[in-house]
Amino acid sequence: MGQKMNAHPLLFFSFLLSFFALCINRCFFENYFVLSFFLIEWMGKELDAMTTKDKVLQLLKKTPDFLSGEKLAQQLEVSRTSIWKAIKELEKAGYRFEHGPTGYRYLPSDVLDAKEIQQELRSFIPDLKVQTMLTSESTMKDAKLAAAQGDSVSKLFVADTQEQARGRFGRPFFAEPGRGIYMSLLLHPDKRFDELPQYTIIAASACVKAIESVTGRSASIKWVNDIYMDGKKVCGILSEAVSDMESGRISHIIIGIGLNFSVPQNHFPADLQEKAISVFPDGQASVTRNQLISKIWQELFTYLSHPEKALDFYKEKSFVLGKTVSFNQKGTTYVGLAKEIGDHGELIVQTNEQKMSLSSGEISLTSIRTQ
Repeated sequence: MGQKMNAHPLLFFSFLLSFFALCINRCFFENYFVLSFFLIEWMGKELDAMTTKDKVLQLLKKTPDFLSGEKLAQQLEVSRTSIWKAIKELEKAGYRFEHGPTGYRYLPSDVLDAKEIQQELRSFIPDLKVQTMLTSESTMKDAKLAAAQGDSVSKLFVADTQEQARGRFGRPFFAEPGRGIYMSLLLHPDKRFDELPQYTIIAASACVKAIESVTGRSASIKWVNDIYMDGKKVCGILSEAVSDMESGRISHIIIGIGLNFSVPQNHFPADLQEKAISVFPDGQASVTRNQLISKIWQELFTYLSHPEKALDFYKEKSFVLGKTVSFNQKGTTYVGLAKEIGDHGELIVQTNEQKMSLSSGEISLTSIRTQ
């Protein structure tokens, strides 16, 4: 019966195709009729293979006990062979199941799921497309390529790991497969630069808000785009704008986020163990990556409607204010007191000689202690 239900819209398509063929040339009617039903059978099988897998996963997630292949087959009105194939496809994708004498039982699996993320963000940005990958050279590169190819829809690229993970100034960062969040969002604002919201400020505030929401623990911001927990870096943000040479308007914005999700502390390279940390440093996450990913972008899209709230939260969560910082400008190193964050996200620093405003770049603190 499952096949019959999936075939209904295709039967209608078959009728139209056959009728059209008859009107053009009746002698081709039989051939088009046979071809159309061949298409129905083939497309119906493809739809069945896809929906069976999704339905099996949904049923097993909702059932704490074992479910037999026979019972799954009865509920979904498919063959037991279809159930077996669906289980194998799900396991290949990274989902885990316990196989017992009475059937299958779902085991917690932190698999990146484009459908789940897209569903969670639909009310915020209906046309968003989500693409998940086991491996990416760089999600920033993926987003840039999509923009260069004229992709006109908003798109989120999420990878299980990155082969060439890079942060600000092209610095490499540690990306353990299955234990991090590596993603880039492509937006199409079509605005002048001075009309754009402060995307880096908004993204940093959204990350902190989301992390605190799912963990109940405190996070803070090191100007301009680093997120810290317990005095160590947990997340970095990179935002880039692409302008149209003719109009001078910003055609694309790409926001990249690299976040240590559940990397155990001893998994970091020796030179990073005193500098880096994960949202779940013991490696045992209480939420999935899909949930935190969705929460981050939900907060970001909310802040895009109220950028002033993002700036207020950013100032509240900054741990550099009141601290002595150093920075480099045009080959000269300056040292001063971080006094305030301006209305455009700039850092105001008072040196012995003057008050300086930093709109970009990097600052250093002698020691980092979060509030």
